[in-house]
Amino acid sequence: MEAEMEYDDGEEPSFSDPEDFVDDISDQELLGDVLRDKPQEADGIDSVIVVDNVPQVGPDRLEKLKNVIHKIFSKFGKITNEFYPDADGKTKGYIFLEYSAPSHAHEAVKNADGYKLDKQHTFRVNLFTDFDKYMSICDEWEAPEKQPFKDFGNLRHWLEDPDCRDQYSVIYDSGERTGIFANDVKEPIEVEERARWTETYVRWSPKGTYLATFHQRGIALWGGEKFKQIQRFSHQGVQLIDFSPCERYVVTFSPLMDTKDDPQAIIIWDVLTGQKKRGFHCESSAHWPIFKWSPDGKFFARMTQDTLSIYETPSMGLLDKKSLKINGIKDFSWSPGDNIIAFWVPEDKDIPARVTLMQLPSRNEIRVRNLFNVVDCKLHWQKNGDYLCVKVDRTPKGTQGVVTNFEIFRMREKQVPVDVVEMKEGIIAFAWEPNGSKFAVLHGESPRINASFYHVKNNGKIDLIKMFDKQQANSIFWSPQGQFLVLAGLRSMNGALAFVDTSDCTMMNIAEHYMASDVEWDPTGRYVVTSVSWWSHKVDNAFWLWTFQGRLLQKNNKERFCQLLWRPRPPSLLTQEQIKLIKKDLKKYSKIFEQKDRLSQSKASKELVDKRRGMMEEYRKYRERAMDMYNEQRPLRLELRGGVDTDELDSNVDDWEEETIEFFINEEIIPIGDL
Repeated sequence: MEAEMEYDDGEEPSFSDPEDFVDDISDQELLGDVLRDKPQEADGIDSVIVVDNVPQVGPDRLEKLKNVIHKIFSKFGKITNEFYPDADGKTKGYIFLEYSAPSHAHEAVKNADGYKLDKQHTFRVNLFTDFDKYMSICDEWEAPEKQPFKDFGNLRHWLEDPDCRDQYSVIYDSGERTGIFANDVKEPIEVEERARWTETYVRWSPKGTYLATFHQRGIALWGGEKFKQIQRFSHQGVQLIDFSPCERYVVTFSPLMDTKDDPQAIIIWDVLTGQKKRGFHCESSAHWPIFKWSPDGKFFARMTQDTLSIYETPSMGLLDKKSLKINGIKDFSWSPGDNIIAFWVPEDKDIPARVTLMQLPSRNEIRVRNLFNVVDCKLHWQKNGDYLCVKVDRTPKGTQGVVTNFEIFRMREKQVPVDVVEMKEGIIAFAWEPNGSKFAVLHGESPRINASFYHVKNNGKIDLIKMFDKQQANSIFWSPQGQFLVLAGLRSMNGALAFVDTSDCTMMNIAEHYMASDVEWDPTGRYVVTSVSWWSHKVDNAFWLWTFQGRLLQKNNKERFCQLLWRPRPPSLLTQEQIKLIKKDLKKYSKIFEQKDRLSQSKASKELVDKRRGMMEEYRKYRERAMDMYNEQRPLRLELRGGVDTDELDSNVDDWEEETIEFFINEEIIPIGDL
């Protein structure tokens, strides 16, 4: 009221702070939204790069040099300013380029450093701001701090199983539970089982060393005897992963993380250190994996429109600092055995379609095959890289409909000769024998689907060795060791199974696993699993174990079973000569295995064997303890026996003297006449 009265009297109220007032409210609290839009102070050099090893030219060639430089560096961003220092009528050999944004300057440094302009000039590119950093480096070197060693145990312990049991992972209970089991003829042996181990699915690394689990925040790798966490990679919303064949790198994909300036849709990580090696943009993951690896893990490549980009490890930079310009490239694939890339390009007006084989890192084209009237191509490598099959769909002139040819490249022969197999019917499936020279084809239309088996011979011919007609099959699954395969009619074909021995093309067994969705061979080729996944079918979820001959061993019903994956085995350390010797002496080993099999026939004999093994182990430990005590008491024995080493009395047999002693025992006289 008093204030109103004072105001009414014409006197203005006082808005001054009292003398003892303390202003403890920051500008950030009062004007946070305004300060966020405040322009940041910058000296303008964050967008400047320095390019060294530039050719030194006079005024007559300066304009040409500027055009070349602009063409190379403008693809990383807009260049707003450029400066070419000169002296004595020539440029000094280094230049300054300014981009419109610091991110463009960083991109130029990352991709253009080491760019080879010609034989005499290889660019060295640095940020201008880095010079202060280089000038302030301390002259005294400080050793990095030692990191404590983490012992994860034997990462390949499962290979030392005395019964050579392979392992597999199982996700069930609609993804709530994940278990690792050792395969056994009688029943699976649980190795590890955890609740909510993964949020979606799991994946084994190519050699079986690591188990990858998926989480909202990233990927975790597990291994060792107790499956401890070995590494984790933070990638929010990760959906897909892929390993390099050597297990050194892992590639992750997330649709949530990508930004224009900081590519994070695809990230390549170092498995051993957990460090991010490089990020990439990705518009779609429809054709995963985006990056395909060379068999030795030294190179990886991706395809974009009219471009094939090949990167090298460990730098993660482009091979020779530039991508390959290939107009119209549709698909590519690495050879599983060599650093060779196969790619195909469709027809363009009067230019025929072509399949090209390119050697890396030299980029030499070792074979080009021209193709005509092509609709589509698919590349199929044999596991060892001995053969490449290009499935070519054509529309011959004057005809309607599609004809399929298989173009077979013999990779191990001079000049890579090509054989052609023509198919009149539509192709349903194709698969190479992993360790051999045969391939299988499903062709025709239901209900008349035929299975044909071909053999690629050394004399330049490809023979049809057998054809089974009227098969209920839409998939081919070869044993990892070759020779045996399963023809499967999955999902819509109600799980029909045919077990085939291709050495003489006999049908070993015909069976059915109703509504089967997946078929998985174990790494040794001894067993095969068929399963009905809850992800594709909501009832009858289970996995069944079969021998390679098609004899059913187990029916494992897991509630809401989702996924089974066999743990891969690394390549054998044995040489081919050693493997041949083992096969030659197999009868000698088979007796031992047959005896073990007989003992494992019943649970009772297994328990007895385990009991005897336990008793033997207890005796061995007791004997070791007794020997230790015996050795510890030796000085005491010598002292009690006057220095005579009685331990050695029975050991020096060669020093003994033999003496024969005769003595009278008894005498009995029997008269002859009494007989």
